[in-house]
Amino acid sequence: MFSRQDGDPSRRVEITPELTLPKLLLETARYYGDRKIAMREKEFGVWRPITWRRYLTEVRLLALGFRALGLRSGDKVALIGHNRPEGLWAEMATLAIGGIVVWLYQDALIDEVQYVLDHSDARFLVGEGQQEVDKGLAVTPRCPKLERIIWDDPKGMRGYDDPSLMSLADVRRLGEELDAKDPEAFERMVAQGRCDDVALLFYTSGTTAQPKGALLSHRNMLKMGQNMLAVDPCGESDDFVSFLPFSWIGEQMMSISCGLMAGFTINFPEDPETVQRDIREIAPQVMFSPPRIYEQMVRTVQVKVLDSPGVKRNAYRWALGVGGRVVDLKFAKQPIPGFLWLKYKLANLLVLRKLRDHLGLARVRHAYTGGAALGPDHLRFFHSIGVNLKQIYGQTEIAGISVVHRDGDVRYDTVGTPIPETEVGIAPDGEILSRSPCVFTGYYKNPEATGETLRNGWLHSGDIGFLDDQGHLVVFDRRKDVMTLADGSRFSPQYLETRLKFSPYIKDAWILGDKRQAVTAVICIDAGVVGKWAEDHHIPYTSYPELSHKPEVQALVRDAVLHVNKALPPAARIQRFLNLHKEFDADDEELTRTRKLRRTFLEERYQDIVEGLYSAAREIHLETTVTYEDERTSRSKHTLRVVETA
Repeated sequence: MFSRQDGDPSRRVEITPELTLPKLLLETARYYGDRKIAMREKEFGVWRPITWRRYLTEVRLLALGFRALGLRSGDKVALIGHNRPEGLWAEMATLAIGGIVVWLYQDALIDEVQYVLDHSDARFLVGEGQQEVDKGLAVTPRCPKLERIIWDDPKGMRGYDDPSLMSLADVRRLGEELDAKDPEAFERMVAQGRCDDVALLFYTSGTTAQPKGALLSHRNMLKMGQNMLAVDPCGESDDFVSFLPFSWIGEQMMSISCGLMAGFTINFPEDPETVQRDIREIAPQVMFSPPRIYEQMVRTVQVKVLDSPGVKRNAYRWALGVGGRVVDLKFAKQPIPGFLWLKYKLANLLVLRKLRDHLGLARVRHAYTGGAALGPDHLRFFHSIGVNLKQIYGQTEIAGISVVHRDGDVRYDTVGTPIPETEVGIAPDGEILSRSPCVFTGYYKNPEATGETLRNGWLHSGDIGFLDDQGHLVVFDRRKDVMTLADGSRFSPQYLETRLKFSPYIKDAWILGDKRQAVTAVICIDAGVVGKWAEDHHIPYTSYPELSHKPEVQALVRDAVLHVNKALPPAARIQRFLNLHKEFDADDEELTRTRKLRRTFLEERYQDIVEGLYSAAREIHLETTVTYEDERTSRSKHTLRVVETA
């Protein structure tokens, strides 16, 4: 089942019908023991190492503690909190018992927590601290199967006396007692697991309706890690920084599937605000993030360049221009002239190497982006500075990835080719289909949705795309989101939104134009970047709404829109836009927790804006209701100015 020989790490594990994630952890930890660091956590500015032996010990004691509390095979355990070793230990402990793990987003609102806990039939909720405990206690009356709430961080917990509460330390002590009485209990529990047992119950983002719970088996996750590493091998000397929610399948794929297969070190930042600094300290060889993280990196660089002296600004533009010309030739698989190559070497020495180091990407060998489309401008930027960033395509229902770019075969308009053991097809209506050992077993309590998604052995993605003549997959957009423009052509709003977000001044964009006479846009400015720009230009403001509607700011955004329009066919060009009085917010249900636009909800909520953009109105008077967590409401009124681009 498991061996450590020279060669590709992904080929050292044989996935048998008996293999599970806890069994792989057991073998990996026994092999490395205290000789190698499994994970690090930064506390009070210091990176604290945790060996593989310690990793296994913590999982062992928590699993035995859960068993002492009555948890059994098939039971659901929900987890919520920031990325930290204790969260990973609790997950693996649940799997060791034969339980099923349900992760929630740390910033989920009470109604979201209640829906997932109730729908999943979770018996235990393991939270990080007081905030998560409060959410659990608030929904307990509406979640009859929830028996126990377990917390890790004692800060603020002194006055709590609810009988359902227990600390993770107390669970660990129960495990120690059971381990002393029956030293073989943990190994017996782990041995009972099978590869096709359900491991994870993952709730999709729910852009149009309530999220669905996708059931993923140990085989799904193990095969994903094996096939991913077959494309891009990683090893025990590599570092990975875990900072994205464990409730996102991409993070599970890297930290669990690939982490156990390759044996690389997982690093947990001190807190969300220090992620960029902590990434720079670790300088990982492997990185996987959704587009918003890379977009923020680009925005950070752009802002720093705008604030730099003229000499540095010109040096950056020259170096990026040289890098861009080299990358364009590489992508086109054309030779690079010797003089241009020498200029690139100089640009790398003077500018690009320092820029990669500033972003924490000095040592990165494999960088991936997935979960949504990354704009071609962003992809070109990273390759121009020497970062091997690759697009991936997949979904929760296929355990993360089905398609990825290969080294030396990256293209702006595609997401690459299928990974091993994965077949991709295109339905007659253009829908992307796939099948592989990683395809999920179905949706929990939803046979109708399962039947619609799994048909004749194929996973139906709901995305529209095609395979080009080189076997690369081109993803157009979600089928329900593809627009029909005024000239009858089909167009992806997501493509246009990603192009707009390359501007440092634009944080989000919502494109309209399906079956309408023109394309229009709703823009959310980046308050930090635009605010700094306004201060530099001595433009006073007191709030986000006031800043977004300053004539100078509208002109700034208009320039960005016009720049994007230049590369578009006439029917796809933005004719009118407005700056929204606020940023899109997941708490307002405008975005999913993975920051995807909930387009149907936006059209309903901002119906007055949509009608105003398609009228002759110069101003739109908007009145909205704000609902707080305690169910109080308030009304706000705003006057939004429409900007013409013609």
